[in-house]
Amino acid sequence: MRSIFGVPVEGWSMKEAIRQIDLGQAKWFVTANPEILLAARRLPSYQHVLRRADARLVDGIGLWLVTGGRTSRVTGVEFAERLLQHAQEKEWRVGLFGGQHGEAKASLPDIIRAYPQLEIHAEEGGLVHQMGDEDQRTQEARERMMHFQPQVLLVAMGHPKQEMWIAQHLSEFSSLRVVVGVGGTFNFWSGRSRRAPHFLRVMGLEWLWRLMTEPVRWRRILDAVFVFPAFVLFDKIKKLG
Repeated sequence: MRSIFGVPVEGWSMKEAIRQIDLGQAKWFVTANPEILLAARRLPSYQHVLRRADARLVDGIGLWLVTGGRTSRVTGVEFAERLLQHAQEKEWRVGLFGGQHGEAKASLPDIIRAYPQLEIHAEEGGLVHQMGDEDQRTQEARERMMHFQPQVLLVAMGHPKQEMWIAQHLSEFSSLRVVVGVGGTFNFWSGRSRRAPHFLRVMGLEWLWRLMTEPVRWRRILDAVFVFPAFVLFDKIKKLG
């Protein structure tokens, strides 16, 4: 297991992650990518929260390359889709929490068509601050979700908010078997964003697709593709010196 910027990265395969969930040995997963780890490098409090999770999967081609290709790569959206399938097989309830403009509820029709036996509930909430603190609307949405008692909880607030929020409230969801921050997954499920074509995903060029389709993300893409490996190299040289 490798540590990047003080954050351990297990890099389990999809199969191993599901096995750990079924064994009850892992509940909170982080889909780690270069942006998340750069944020952890800047914010010690966020680094501490990421270390509290049970496992960190490798999401993002930049992180996979930094690990030397010795880990499995499991993107957040693919992990979330696998959890929906697993939840239907296990007859687990699924909660979708977050999104900014109703993406969680907009995702429900396609999910229900694909998994008709799945018991699922969506809550958007309101404002969540960077450290995970809620406004009144989010508190009320969380209480409704707690009443639903999901075994699977997918939280889409973007980093670092989603991990900070999970750290504050994980213990309140006694029914949970797995929780994961899924970033922009609800945007894909609701049809508001399009995933890169399969051949670009295989080649690790999703970032190029996002740059073409969402050019306003250029700074985030720059961080993931260029700044992240530069800092990894810098820290490695610093340790050697």
